[in-house]
Amino acid sequence: MYEVIVVGAGHAGCEAALACAKMNHKTLLITGSLENIAKAPCNPSIGGPAKGIVVREIDALGGQMGKITDKSLLQIKMLNTKKGPAVQALRAQIDKIEYQKNMKETLLNQENLTLKEALVDDLITKDNKVCGVILSNKEEIKSNIVILTTGTYLKSNILIGLEKKISGPDGEKTSQKLSNCLKKLGFTIQRLKTGTPPRLKKSSIDFSKTEIAKGDKEYLSFSHLEEYFYDVNKQLDCYLTYTNEKTHEIIRNNLDKTSMYSGLITGIGPRYCPSIETKIERFKDKDRHQLFLEPESIHYDDIYLQGFSTSMSKDIQEEMVHSIKGLEHAEILKYAYAIEYDAIDPLELKQTLETKIIENLYTAGQINGTSGYEEAACQGLMAGINASLKLENKDPLILKRNEAYIGVLIDDLVTKGTNEPYRLLTSRAEYRLLLRNDNADLRLSEYGHKIGLLSPIQYEKYLERKENINTCLEQLKTTYLNPTKQTNEYLKNINTNEIKNRISLYDLLKRPEVSQKDIAKYLKTTFSNDILNEIEIITKYDGYIKKQEKEAKKMLEYEKMLIKEDIDYNKIDNIAKEAREKLNKVKPTTIAQASRISGVNPQDIAILAIYLKKRNQNG
Repeated sequence: MYEVIVVGAGHAGCEAALACAKMNHKTLLITGSLENIAKAPCNPSIGGPAKGIVVREIDALGGQMGKITDKSLLQIKMLNTKKGPAVQALRAQIDKIEYQKNMKETLLNQENLTLKEALVDDLITKDNKVCGVILSNKEEIKSNIVILTTGTYLKSNILIGLEKKISGPDGEKTSQKLSNCLKKLGFTIQRLKTGTPPRLKKSSIDFSKTEIAKGDKEYLSFSHLEEYFYDVNKQLDCYLTYTNEKTHEIIRNNLDKTSMYSGLITGIGPRYCPSIETKIERFKDKDRHQLFLEPESIHYDDIYLQGFSTSMSKDIQEEMVHSIKGLEHAEILKYAYAIEYDAIDPLELKQTLETKIIENLYTAGQINGTSGYEEAACQGLMAGINASLKLENKDPLILKRNEAYIGVLIDDLVTKGTNEPYRLLTSRAEYRLLLRNDNADLRLSEYGHKIGLLSPIQYEKYLERKENINTCLEQLKTTYLNPTKQTNEYLKNINTNEIKNRISLYDLLKRPEVSQKDIAKYLKTTFSNDILNEIEIITKYDGYIKKQEKEAKKMLEYEKMLIKEDIDYNKIDNIAKEAREKLNKVKPTTIAQASRISGVNPQDIAILAIYLKKRNQNG
């Protein structure tokens, strides 16, 4: 008998299992293959816009993805450095083999955690409550809670050209029965699709015809522990090339040989990560599309062709690849393919990621309709945290939209739903200036500490950083420069206006042309670049940050207006028919969540607020 069973050992499953075990709950992690734990079947990278911030948030809460990435990276860089801090994020090329090895080692060394290789065919339920799982060999294993993190393995099919076969990613075993089990229990099953590009033999590529893309020259890390496991001067290079008119012509002439356009695929694909044939059809005005050549591991000779996802037949893939500059003689080691799989409707989830249909059953990752390793990992972490808190009879951890991208992602899923693979974007966050890469620890470390996931070392580091930031801010606000000749000469040298009256370092730093380096010498204490960079962001964006905090505060008032689950929206007069249907389906827990449901307008919210007020007054 286990307290928690986690089904699936991808990025979501690993985080869920580790969270439960670390929170002292006896946990079983079941996977179809112990060799494929934490496998990255698609791109060899972690992070990117919004996604990189999610990895920092996972780390601040005490999760593992950031730490494992730091131990496994081949190259790392900060994206969007020429733009504002709200959109800056880390992205790392990972060694796929090392990532799996490091995560598996972490799992094996974790107390309270057992690993088992098996396939789950069914769930044991009683009175709409999950009680365990049934394996493909009919073995029954009991538990208090089950977390499903099945990824793309539910009734999955691999498609290349006009060929279709039952298979998981890379020819792995797939679950054919669990999806039927969920359907019988009352879940809405939807069919989704994603894909992956071809892998090329590195030695067959002419890199002299491509553009080089190097990692950053300063040490970077996803984890707030700031431990470095790589040599900044020995990072592996990536390369950039482009499709051309010949490539596009080959694609247009052979659309009938692709799974997507032949009608073979029934699943809906990701809008923000389309196949190359979809790009050519959708953006007919573009004469080229950029492609990145990315190493997958130091252990083999594979290059991942980022941006070239396709389900074309193998012979056409050969033509397409060889039409590209630098790839004229490239050898394809693994052909691109599309994969279809089953997922549930995320509107059938609570904000804790517990299902509304079956009590104590949680789901996380691509089964919930998302795409991406990072989106999966953060859901796994939150499912594991909330499952553990429920076992302990404690209040759940619900991250708000102004607290974390994780909060944005989960709220989007359970409030708006999705009928295509959901990808997290910075544009989805209305308070993105508050949700920066640099302040993830300041936002979430207290939560990680409170629930017991954050290590004492990392918590102490957070407290020290927080204290240094406050000290530095205080010195900025209480240290003044007087309008002396020496001061004004210095200001002139750094290309900013001279002063006629004394000015605080804080107000001086607000000037666009003044950087933290310009004022550092006037501070009483020597601070690290990390602290000074944080201070510069806080100072320069002070007005914008306060504006978003004010807007978030208004939203939080609505978050405090709770809605009980027993409300029958059919009995509330004057609410629009569409709003009534959506409210009954989603069953929002607060007025704020109700206001974010598609099809529920401000008038409906006003009526609902009045109804709740009267109901509360009448007891």
